[in-house]
Amino acid sequence: MKMKIFEAMAQEGHEQVFFNYDRTTGLKAVIAIHDTTLGPAQGGCRMWNYEDEDQVVTDALRLSKGMTDKCAAAELDYGGGKSVIWGDPKKDKSEALFRAFARYIEALKGRYKTGTDVGTTYDDFIIALKETKHVGALPEEYGGGGNSGLITAYGVWMAIRAVAKELFADDSLTGRTVAVQGLGKVGHPLVGHLLESGAKVIASDINPESRERARRDYDLQIVPPEEILTVECDILSPCALGAVLNDDTIPRLRCQGIAGAANNQLAEPRHGQLLHQRGILFAPDFVANAGGLIQVCDELEGYNKNRAFRKTAMIYDRLLAIFARAKEEGITPYEAANRLVAARIETIGRIKRSYTGR
Repeated sequence: MKMKIFEAMAQEGHEQVFFNYDRTTGLKAVIAIHDTTLGPAQGGCRMWNYEDEDQVVTDALRLSKGMTDKCAAAELDYGGGKSVIWGDPKKDKSEALFRAFARYIEALKGRYKTGTDVGTTYDDFIIALKETKHVGALPEEYGGGGNSGLITAYGVWMAIRAVAKELFADDSLTGRTVAVQGLGKVGHPLVGHLLESGAKVIASDINPESRERARRDYDLQIVPPEEILTVECDILSPCALGAVLNDDTIPRLRCQGIAGAANNQLAEPRHGQLLHQRGILFAPDFVANAGGLIQVCDELEGYNKNRAFRKTAMIYDRLLAIFARAKEEGITPYEAANRLVAARIETIGRIKRSYTGR
C-alpha cells in the first residue's frame, strides 16, 4: 500500500484501525475507531466497491473522524467509528458475509457499535443480530426506530430551513429552488419535505432507478448527474457520497447556501474557506445530517420516536448558533462547528477524569 497508515492516524488522532478478513466468505472489512472520549464509538457500516485498499482505509478514517464530530456536535455521549466492507452491495451480500462481519464487531465487546450506511440496509443487520448485539438502525419489530433515512431527511430539511433563515432572514422555502444530489434513502424523502414546504426541487442520482422513482412520486425537475452540482439554485443539498465540494466543483457552484446529508462533503478542510470566499453559506455536514445517528443512539436507550425527532429538530437552532459564532469570531461555519466539537470533547473529557467509584 502507498498509504502510510500510522501517519494518517496520527494526523487526525485515530485510536485504532482493525483489518478483518474471513476466508470462508471472502469478507474484507476495515473498522476505524477515531475517538472514544465521550463514549463507545458509534458509526454505520458502508459497503462499496472501492478501486483499491488505499481508498478503503481512507474512507474508513475520514468517516470515523466525521462520526466523532457528529456525536459531539449533537451532544451525544458516543465517540466516532466507522466500518467499511469492500465489495459490491448488489452482488456480494450474503447471510454468511454479514454473520462473519458481525462476529468481528462482537469481538470488540461494545467498544464499537454499528448500523446502516451507504450500501447496507437494516435487513443486513437483522442477520448481524444473530452474532452480535452491538448493532442499531433496526426495524421497529426488532426494537429499533425503522428506516433511519427518514429522520435524517427531516434533520436535513431543518438544516436547509436554517440556511434559508440565515441567508434570507426567513426560513420559509416557498418559491426557493433547492438542488438535491442523490435520491436514495435520505434524498428521496427529503424531496417530499421540500415540496411540501413550497420549494421548487431540481434533483439527480447516478442510479437510473432512483431517478425514475422520484419522477413517479414527485413533481420535480430531473437533470443528468453531471449537472446537478452546477445548476442555478438557492440552496444545494448534497445527499450522495462525500468530497463533492472541491477545487473543481466550488468555482462552478451557482448556489447561495449548502446543506445536505452526505458525509465529508468538503474534499479538504480548506474548501470550507473557499466556499466562504465565494460567499456561499455552508452548513457543516456533521451537524446537518445527524438525524440518523440520533435515532440509532436513542435506540440504545429504548427507542422513543418523539424524543428522537425532538432531538433532531434541534439541528435548526444549533446551526443558527454556529452561524452566529462564525460571524462573531470572523471564521467559517465549518471552523466554528469544529471549535464547538473540540470544546465539548475537552470539557467532558476533563469531567470524566474524576473517579466515581465505578
